[in-house]
Amino acid sequence: MISTVRGVHDILNQDTPTWQYLEATARRVFAQYGYGEIRTPIFEKSELFARAVGATSDIVEKEMYTFADRGGDSLSLRPEGTASVVRAFINNSMHRTLPWRVYYMGPMFRYERPQKGRQRQFHQIGCELFGPQGPLADAEVMAMVMAFFAEAGVVGNLVLEINSLGCGECRGPYREKLLTFLKANQETLCENCLNRMERNPLRVLDCKKATCGEVAKAAPHMPDHLCGVCSEHFAGLKSHLTILEQPFVHNPLMVRGLDYYNRTAFEVTTDALGAQNAVAAGGRYDGLVAEMGGQSTPAIGFAMGLERLVLLLQQNRVVVPTVTVYLVAVGDGADGAGLYLAEQLRRAGLKVEMNLNQGSMKSQMKRAGRSEAPITAIIGESEVGTKSVVIKNMVNGEQETVAIAGAVDFVNSLIENIKRMDHGADR
Repeated sequence: MISTVRGVHDILNQDTPTWQYLEATARRVFAQYGYGEIRTPIFEKSELFARAVGATSDIVEKEMYTFADRGGDSLSLRPEGTASVVRAFINNSMHRTLPWRVYYMGPMFRYERPQKGRQRQFHQIGCELFGPQGPLADAEVMAMVMAFFAEAGVVGNLVLEINSLGCGECRGPYREKLLTFLKANQETLCENCLNRMERNPLRVLDCKKATCGEVAKAAPHMPDHLCGVCSEHFAGLKSHLTILEQPFVHNPLMVRGLDYYNRTAFEVTTDALGAQNAVAAGGRYDGLVAEMGGQSTPAIGFAMGLERLVLLLQQNRVVVPTVTVYLVAVGDGADGAGLYLAEQLRRAGLKVEMNLNQGSMKSQMKRAGRSEAPITAIIGESEVGTKSVVIKNMVNGEQETVAIAGAVDFVNSLIENIKRMDHGADR
């Protein structure tokens, strides 16, 4: 038997409804903010990620899946989504139609140590906004992220953390101060941080080792060394979030793992997933378009890991039914009447499952319960004679006998009532 490659896994049919639910929610919420979907290639020229993510980053040096094609070109499976979107922005001259709002969803690939919530093939939903440069855009993007979580029912003590990484003018002097501090404390840094220190000292602040964490707390922090423009930008962001009544925490130790970020950085974290606590992360990358050969264009974006969102929904027992109606048919003539009704319900757009193996009433009702369908339709010999069907609300246990001819309208009305009950419970 051939097994899957380590770090990748199948998403089975009983699980995909949860994935589709999250994807559909994202499409609905992002459309409310004016975003449209973009679909970029799964593999790109390796140079793209080296230039965008950073040639000395862990992603490029250690984690990318890189191969040569038959023409000798070096290609890589995409390790993240922003670089491809920026490449598409430049290639298609989208600077002519600013602002440009797009979202993407799909698999990414990194050779990492597999663990809960982190795989070598993982899936992201992300958004990118090109054009606006002020903190108003940053606040709207964060509001959209939190609106998605609220709409999807993703909970678990979610915290919006923000920070400013400064710009080229203020980051250079800060980098020197930080490097001087780290060199004075290098005997307590881990080997990985010692290697990072000269190339990108900000990454040391993000180390999860306890000893490095203590050094980071005592180190100079970027927000204390911002230039006037960056300081004003960060103050504006905090003001806008306050107006939106969106709680946030300023985390001065937050840095992003990708080199292209500047000014605003943010994460949405949870205490429900252990070490892998970030469920969304992003920030500004105002210089990236120009660095990759395009016209200088401010931009901000974020990405969310679908695997972690699915874990949160499962932990909070959010059930996404695979069917709306489970149809039980028992007795002479019931199977034909049941098949007819199932087709009528399906033609009305409902998801219907019918027990094709028949069986006793007891066994079929057990299957109906396991299906998580909110409605069960029951046809027995007596219902066949009266051309009727018993419709049972599986949420509250109430049931009613209706004519088969009116069953579709009755079920649709019942579904709307169940939705109103659910929304009332949410409030």
